[in-house]
Amino acid sequence: MPLRPAPRPVLPPAPRPVLALAGLLLLATGCTTVGSPSADLAGAGRELTAAELRAAALTDGDLGPGYIVTVMTPGHGETGPADGREVTDVPACQPVLDAVTPAAPAGQGGGPAAETDLSVARAADPKGGVYAGLLGYRPGRAGELQARVEQVLAQCGSFTSTTAGVRGVPAARKGVPARHRLSRADTPTTGGADAVTGFTLTNESGGVTLTQRALLARVGSVLAVFSTVGVGAEPATEPDERVVRQQVAKLRAAQRAARP
Repeated sequence: MPLRPAPRPVLPPAPRPVLALAGLLLLATGCTTVGSPSADLAGAGRELTAAELRAAALTDGDLGPGYIVTVMTPGHGETGPADGREVTDVPACQPVLDAVTPAAPAGQGGGPAAETDLSVARAADPKGGVYAGLLGYRPGRAGELQARVEQVLAQCGSFTSTTAGVRGVPAARKGVPARHRLSRADTPTTGGADAVTGFTLTNESGGVTLTQRALLARVGSVLAVFSTVGVGAEPATEPDERVVRQQVAKLRAAQRAARP
């Protein structure tokens, strides 16, 4: 009798803020310039096409037994009111909240020229999945945007927001402030990355604390964001080091490859 394959663990649908960490501030501040256009030319790399970026995404074979990679259409699985917008009491922190609303499609507005989203699950730990967003930009732009993230991290340690007059938002939530905390996480630079920024974002609303942890790695013209989520007493864990290391290595190889 043939053996049946083991069932594939399935990651639960990601709440909008989790996948939004793949574009946290990057889409919301897409028209903001930090420094000179050539500030990142030393490690700018070359711009990857959508096909090249997709080819550079992790696969099951890159990680070894026990890992399952699912590539998703950007925006797939996001939940929450499509026309919602929370407003913060600290204007400098508004981009953090704007990042959790539907973003411009790749190649439009201030968004990336190309994007690939994926989730990585482990058979031994279905709940400990990692979500990743690979965002491709023109040379030099990735460095500008990472610098903007650094600025916001320094300004937005604690802030509140309210949601009012929005379709799809329960009446009990309208006008009720939600508390947010944004803090830097000490993260060593992964080999092959030009720079790495780690941070944690919490949302305390309705008696439940949602924790999101993210690691932003810049590899030439690409920004890769790895994020995890925790709810209540189960805090978000650090993104799997193997996942980060292998994805960075594939992006670096794609940057070095000669375009036909």
